[in-house]
Amino acid sequence: MKKVLFALAGILLTIGVAQAQEDGAKLAKSAGKALAAYNQDPSGNGSKLTEAITKIEQALQTPEAQALASAWIIKGDVYSTRLTNELTMKSINPAAKLSGDNDALEAINAYKMAIEIPTAKKYEKEQAIDGITAMQPQVVNIGVGKYNNKEFDKAFLAFKASIDAHNVLKANKKKSILDDAKEYNDQVYFTGLLATLAKRYNDALPFYEELYNKGTDSVAVYEGLYNCRTELKDEAGALKVLQEGRKKFPDEGSLLFAEINYYLGKGKLNELTGSLEQAIRKEPNNPGLYRVLGDVYNNLFTTILEDTTQAREQRAPKLKEYGDLAKKNYKMAIEKDPTNVDFNYSLGALLYNETNILAQEMNATSFSTSAGQKRYQELKAQMLVGVDEALKYFQKAESLDHNDQNVLAALLQAYGRKEDDTLYMEFKKRLDVVKKGGKNPAPYFKN
Repeated sequence: MKKVLFALAGILLTIGVAQAQEDGAKLAKSAGKALAAYNQDPSGNGSKLTEAITKIEQALQTPEAQALASAWIIKGDVYSTRLTNELTMKSINPAAKLSGDNDALEAINAYKMAIEIPTAKKYEKEQAIDGITAMQPQVVNIGVGKYNNKEFDKAFLAFKASIDAHNVLKANKKKSILDDAKEYNDQVYFTGLLATLAKRYNDALPFYEELYNKGTDSVAVYEGLYNCRTELKDEAGALKVLQEGRKKFPDEGSLLFAEINYYLGKGKLNELTGSLEQAIRKEPNNPGLYRVLGDVYNNLFTTILEDTTQAREQRAPKLKEYGDLAKKNYKMAIEKDPTNVDFNYSLGALLYNETNILAQEMNATSFSTSAGQKRYQELKAQMLVGVDEALKYFQKAESLDHNDQNVLAALLQAYGRKEDDTLYMEFKKRLDVVKKGGKNPAPYFKN
């Protein structure tokens, strides 16, 4: 008995599926009739448009309706009709809301599906093309609205649809709102930009690459392509575009700063200096650039200082060169922004590190002779002069931020080297407060 019931249930299920598939075409036709009724009397048959939307969506859930160009055209017409009517109402009442999120996009995608159906008749294709022509400007307008609302993903889909529509119209020798070459290229660029803003980097690439392959004169295309390839971890491709862009647009700041960031990320300090100096020529009042260039020279200085494979005498010329250049740029940064804690701390740290060179020589000096003892005292005096010079900037930094842990540690170390027990203990206490999560109530040094 159970076997009979299971077999019967299977037969009923099969019949039910077949009936649903068979109803797809009927539902599509019914949706078309409801739309026609609405169009005959929009004010009296308002509910017919809602009925048409419901039925065509149900119909297109079935394989049978999906295979009919007419069904997709009905969907396109339904959403196109709703959007057109609601835009008319919005022109009268700007506060009126649109029912759909993007009816123009829904319509264009439906019309495209109709054209792609292998059995679509000539007149059906013409209807679909006419629908795309009508909706192309609307999908652009809605895309702009989505962008203004920072809905970048939706804005991208809308702009992409406008380009897809253009390609369909051109393939069928019809006019498009993007027939002007400049307007088309601008739309391609903005579509790539919107994909980038939506973090859809793979989707953005084809749009940037289309313009790049045309030999674009837009630095923004190179920048967009570089950023996408970087995000997609295509380092070789990103560097190629960056190098080409820098050669083609040598004075453009966006690619220059991209190059600086690339070299910073790779730790290519020697390559950085030229790019930073060029950036400073472009923005001579930007203190951050002087600070970064100072950091580069400071890192080069530190690398040589810590290089024990060379004798001190061999390293001395480069140490002086890089140290002087670092100080010059840090001082320029402070001149542009005197109250910046980091700038003052960085210069103080460099000056203090220079005293380490003298400290190394002191440690290597022999006390076994009076000449050695004399040399030691000379070196110590020079070292303390350097420490005092560094302290000027550490003290300034502390007056600006009396709870900066790096600044307090630097003051502690400097006063330790000066053998100033009073101030050493003062800054040890202050540093301990900060390390324990507390705050010192006031700076020790006055600004």
